[in-house]
Amino acid sequence: MAISRRLFIQGSAVSALGLAAGVAPQFSFAADSKDAIKIASILDLSGGLDIYGKPMSNAINLAAEEINATGGLLGRPLQVINYDAQSNMQLYAQYAQQAALKDKVAVVHGGITSASREVIRPVLDRFRSLYFYPAQYEGGVCDRNYFSSGSTPAQTVEKLVPYAVKKWGKKVYVLAADYNYGQIVSAWVKKSVHDNGGEVVTVEFFPLDVTDFGAAISKIQSAKPDMVWSALVGGAHISFYRQWHAAGMSGKIPIASTVFGGGNEHIILSPEESNGILVAANYMQEIPSPENKAFVERFHARYGANTPYISDLAMGAYQGMLIWAEGVRKAGDIERMKVIEALESGVTLTSPSGKLSVDPATHHCSLDVHIAEVENHQMKILQTFTDQAPVDTAMVCDLKKNPRDTKQYQIEL
Repeated sequence: MAISRRLFIQGSAVSALGLAAGVAPQFSFAADSKDAIKIASILDLSGGLDIYGKPMSNAINLAAEEINATGGLLGRPLQVINYDAQSNMQLYAQYAQQAALKDKVAVVHGGITSASREVIRPVLDRFRSLYFYPAQYEGGVCDRNYFSSGSTPAQTVEKLVPYAVKKWGKKVYVLAADYNYGQIVSAWVKKSVHDNGGEVVTVEFFPLDVTDFGAAISKIQSAKPDMVWSALVGGAHISFYRQWHAAGMSGKIPIASTVFGGGNEHIILSPEESNGILVAANYMQEIPSPENKAFVERFHARYGANTPYISDLAMGAYQGMLIWAEGVRKAGDIERMKVIEALESGVTLTSPSGKLSVDPATHHCSLDVHIAEVENHQMKILQTFTDQAPVDTAMVCDLKKNPRDTKQYQIEL
C-alpha cells in the first residue's frame, strides 16, 4: 500500500536566497502551525526511477528549509508533503488529486518522466492547482497552469550536437527510451545533426525495462557511425554502458548525451565504462561559481558528506522552488492566478546553475548550458553557454495571446 510521507520543514542555519554563504537569521515555527503554506512534492522515492526522485526530493526539502530559515513566505512557514509515487502512473494521478482536493496545497512540484508529467498536468489543470515540473524534458508543453524549471532540447541538444559533430564526425546512431521523451528528443537530434551537415543513420527505441543491448551493440558495430547519441533513461538502461564496455567499444566509438548523469550514471558506472562521454546540461556539481560552491556545501551539510552527486534534475527541483517562492513574494499572495501573473510579469534570479529567467510567453526558463566530459566520476566542464538560449525554437506556444492553450507542441522535421 502506498503511503504519502508528510514532512514539516523547520528552520535551517543557512539561506540560499541572496546569501551564498554564512549564517542566516533563525526563525522558529510551531510544527502544528495552522498558518503553514502547504507544498506537494510528488516524485519516485522508490521503484525503477528512484535514482532520479530521491535527490530531487532532497533538493525540494532543502529549499523549503532555507526559505523557512529566513522567515518563510509572507511571514508563514512552508510545509512540504512528500508523496512517493513509486514509479507508478496510477499513484501519480491519485496523489495529484489528493494534493489538490484533500491537502489543498498552494503548488505541486513533481513528475520525472514525461509520462508522469502528462498524468499530473490534466488533473492539476482540472482542479486549478499550480504545477511546477522540475525535470529537463523534450519541450513543447504550453499550459498557463504549468511552469518548467528544467532545460529543453533547444537549449541542450542544440548546443551539444554541433560540438560533438565538429569533434567526432557527422554519422550518428541514436539510442532512445521508447516513450514521449525519447521519441521527441530523437527528432531534435535528427534536426540538429542535419542542420550541422550530418546524418542520423539509425534511431532505435527501447522500453524502459530493457536490459539486454547485445543486438543493438552488434548493429552499431556494423553501421560504424562516428558517434552514438544516447537518450536512454532509467536504472535498466544503465546496462547499455556496461555491455558497451564489455564488448570492447569504449574509446572506439564515442557517446554523447543530454540525459547521462541525471541518474548519477557517471558515479554508478566505473571510470572505464563512462570516461569520455560528452554531456550537456543546465547544472553540474562542478560548476565553479561561488553560488554553486556554497550550495554544494549546504547540500552536503544537510544530507551528509557521502550524499550522492547533485544532479541536473535535483537542481531543476531546487530552482523550481526558488522561482515559485519569488512569484509568491512578487504577488504578495499564494493564490494561484496571482502567482502566475506575477511570474508572467518577469522574474530573473541567480541559482547555483547560473542566471535564469522565466519566459512569460511559454512559462519555461531561459538558462545557462554547460558541456562536459565524464572523467573519473566527475564532469569536466569544457564549455559554458551564458547566452540565455531560446526556450524552444520549435514551440509556437504564446500564453499571452492564447492563455487557454493546454497543448504539447512537437518539433516538425
